[in-house]
Amino acid sequence: MGHDLGVPSESPSPLRVAIDATPLLGVRTGVGHVTAGFVETLAARDDIELVAYGVTRVSRGRLARAVPAGVRACTTRLPARALFALWERGPRPRIERWTGAVNVVHATNFVGPPARARVLVTIHDLTFLRFPEMCTASTLRYGTLVQRALERGAVVHVVSDFVADEVRDAFGLPTDRVRRVYAGLAATAGGDAGAGRRLAGADRYVLTLGTLEPRKNLPALVRAFDAVASTDGDLVLALAGPDGWGSDGVHAAVAAARHGDRVHRLGYVPDEARRDLLAGATVVAYPSIYEGFGHTPLEAMVAGIPVVAAAAGALPEVLGDAALLVDPSDEDALAAALARALGDEALRRDLVTRGRERATRYPWSRAGDEMAALYRGLAPGS
Repeated sequence: MGHDLGVPSESPSPLRVAIDATPLLGVRTGVGHVTAGFVETLAARDDIELVAYGVTRVSRGRLARAVPAGVRACTTRLPARALFALWERGPRPRIERWTGAVNVVHATNFVGPPARARVLVTIHDLTFLRFPEMCTASTLRYGTLVQRALERGAVVHVVSDFVADEVRDAFGLPTDRVRRVYAGLAATAGGDAGAGRRLAGADRYVLTLGTLEPRKNLPALVRAFDAVASTDGDLVLALAGPDGWGSDGVHAAVAAARHGDRVHRLGYVPDEARRDLLAGATVVAYPSIYEGFGHTPLEAMVAGIPVVAAAAGALPEVLGDAALLVDPSDEDALAAALARALGDEALRRDLVTRGRERATRYPWSRAGDEMAALYRGLAPGS
């Protein structure tokens, strides 16, 4: 009897991947949003079986509520500070102690744990090496922890070619140990512009989103806004994001500004409010001194809002000609760019068109495909 060629062959078993979901806990920063995007995209695939781990002493149930249904969650029940100290000294304990056997470990936030499986470490940027004066003590530990993971054979994932080049130079790595997979973008279109204006407290406002920390260069933005506000009487600057280390500099700049009463501090905003604020904004400003990618300006482009950003870090690579890019140390240039983006209607239309096209280059579907292929290349027997 011949073979039945119409019966499909059995599909291979899914690749079992342990992924660090710790950034999903608490208030989500940029790393948290990127990690959430990868977790959600990969969890929906048939060829990947995710196990989410948390380097934290919080309950497993809390982590389980932060990941998609069907993704098994486990926590170390040891605080990160204690576990990182162990991993700095040696290759124990391995992460499989909590996750069970896996094919690949994806450490999404700089710290690659010891493991029997091959480890992929995401390095979002090298702030801890390039600008140590802008880092907290915990962030400064990343340098040693990254080095230990590399000594154990980890491969590095980065989210831009800019960071890839920096990582290769800083750690002396060959090309094949640093892999770039761009992240995708959050769904920021469709916000309620009216609700955004009510949140901002103005009909016309320059918006910036992100944690108030020195790297974001927000005191310079406050001073640039102050210059523009002198000739634009109804304009407001809306700062949306939680206070971070070094936020005193922002508060001092607001206190010193002539139009400080038109700088509105909104604090942390949830995703729905974020979409509304983007929809209602007149311009989004992102004058960061250093970035490994730049989600906020791209999210503004998705929402159809003109962007003024810094010509620094990965921002020129990621944003291309779809934003007005200025030297972040030149406050006069930043003020001039804001004035142009606010007042030149032809330029605004052009930036919106270019921005929407630029944002289509970063779909989560492609990020998931490329990350799954990277996992397969690292798995034993590949």
